[in-house]
Amino acid sequence: MRYYPIFLELKNKNCLVVGGGPVGIRKAMTLEKCGAAVTVISEKFAEGTTAFTGKKIIFTEKKYEKKDIQGMFLVFAATNNAELNRKIKKDASGSHILCNVADAPDTSDFLVPSTVDRGDLIVAVSTSGTSPAMAKKIRQELEDFFDPAYVPLLCLMGNIRKKLLSAGHSPDEHKKAFSNLMDSGILDLIKTGDETAVDLILNEIFGKGYRYQELVSSRGMDECSDR
Repeated sequence: MRYYPIFLELKNKNCLVVGGGPVGIRKAMTLEKCGAAVTVISEKFAEGTTAFTGKKIIFTEKKYEKKDIQGMFLVFAATNNAELNRKIKKDASGSHILCNVADAPDTSDFLVPSTVDRGDLIVAVSTSGTSPAMAKKIRQELEDFFDPAYVPLLCLMGNIRKKLLSAGHSPDEHKKAFSNLMDSGILDLIKTGDETAVDLILNEIFGKGYRYQELVSSRGMDECSDR
């Protein structure tokens, strides 16, 4: 195994993207979604970039300078200039900052995998840079397998766990309960929108006071996204 798979906490971490084209903008949007403080530098930005106004991304129209990487947690070299990308990587390495080079994965400190996003469920796929097309195909297959119903299901489970812990239950106490929940067919019930049947299962396993609508309300979903 060449690469060490890892999920990073990026909330409020300073991340720099150099490059204002579609690749750089996509990277910036993903970083922002993860809570990072993102700065994008480019001498020219792709059409439609203004559509991202309001996002927590700073767009700076300027030429890249070495000082731009100072204080950054991660750096992404995503320009269409291979020489400039190499310079950015060299500058980042000199400052002991991890850098991803969009057009040269073999020289990057880390690769960005193809991902399936289902709320708290994130499935990452990588072919170690050998075949992005294969990674994309596998990701598409996984998107079909992991139905969007996993989003409320994971939110439900997370909020149940939070409620149990607040009541003084230890994690070991509810392992069997969650196992029973997974074996109950609750995912299919969520898919079909049968909330009455879901509530019956919750009451049987966890007791009264556990209702789907209360645990997976708009407020509950917000709590899930903040975890």
